[in-house]
Amino acid sequence: MREITVAALQLPLGSDDEATNIAAVGELVEQAAARGAQIVLPPELFSGPYFCQVEDEALFALAQPTLEHPSVIAMRKLAVKLKVAIPTSFFERDGHHYYNTLAMIGPDGEVMGTYRKSHIPDGPGYEEKFYFRPGNDGFKVWDVMGARIGIGICWDQWYPECARVMALKGAELLFYPTAIGSEPYDSGLDTSRMWQRAMQGHAVSNCMPVIAANRIGTEGEQSFYGHSFIANEWGDMVCEFGSAEEGVLVATLDLDQATKHRAGMGFFRDRRPQLYGRICEDI
Repeated sequence: MREITVAALQLPLGSDDEATNIAAVGELVEQAAARGAQIVLPPELFSGPYFCQVEDEALFALAQPTLEHPSVIAMRKLAVKLKVAIPTSFFERDGHHYYNTLAMIGPDGEVMGTYRKSHIPDGPGYEEKFYFRPGNDGFKVWDVMGARIGIGICWDQWYPECARVMALKGAELLFYPTAIGSEPYDSGLDTSRMWQRAMQGHAVSNCMPVIAANRIGTEGEQSFYGHSFIANEWGDMVCEFGSAEEGVLVATLDLDQATKHRAGMGFFRDRRPQLYGRICEDI
C-alpha cells in the first residue's frame, strides 16, 4: 500500500510585519511535521496581508526574485530541518515582470521548480491584474515524496481545465493555496460552499485527492473565510476547518486505492478529446 501524509495550514495573516506572518506559518509547519506530514501546504501569499484589495504601486516593492523572497528562504530552511516538502506561495519579481508564484520546495530544501498563477482575477477586493502578469510557464506537476502532485493557485481552483491538465500530466494529488473571503460588492454573498464544491468536483472527476489551504481573519474591508480541507478521491471530506479555526489539518491518503478507483471509473479511458476543440477557442 502506497500512502502519503499531507497537511493544510489555516491561520490569520494580517500582520504588517512580514517576519511575524512567516514565523506563524513556520510554527504550523513544525506542528504538521510532528504529526507525520510529508507535504505541508500554507495559504496563498502568506508573508503578509492580502495586498490586492487595493491598487497601489508602492506595493510592488513586496516582490522579490524567487531565491531572495523571505518566504522562500524561510521555508527552504524548514524543509531541510524537518525533511518535508512545502509548496510556497509568494510575490515574484522577474526583471520588470511580476507574478503570483509558487516555489515547489523539496525535503532537501531545494526549489524543484516554480509555477506562476495562470488565472488572474480582477474585481472588487481582488485587484490582482494590477499586480500580476498571467503565468507563462504552463501547469506543473512534481514528483515529491513518492507521489506526483499538481498545484494550482487560488483562482486556478475554479477551472476544471486546470485540474484536468495536471491530471493528464500524471498528478495523483491536487493542491490549492488560497486567499479568498468576503465579496466587497455584495455583503450577503458567501462563496465558501461553492469554493469547496468546485474543488471537490475536481477530486471526483479526476478521481484524486484535493488539498486546499486558506487564510482566516479580517484584513481591511474583507474577512477571509477559511474552510480549508482535505478531500479524498471521491470528493468526500477527510478533514476540514470552519471559518475561524487556526491550525493544521493532517490526513494520510492511500494513493494505490485512488489509482485503482481512477482506473475503474474510466474517466480517462472514455475521454473524447477530438470533440473538445471548442474549449480551446477564444469566444
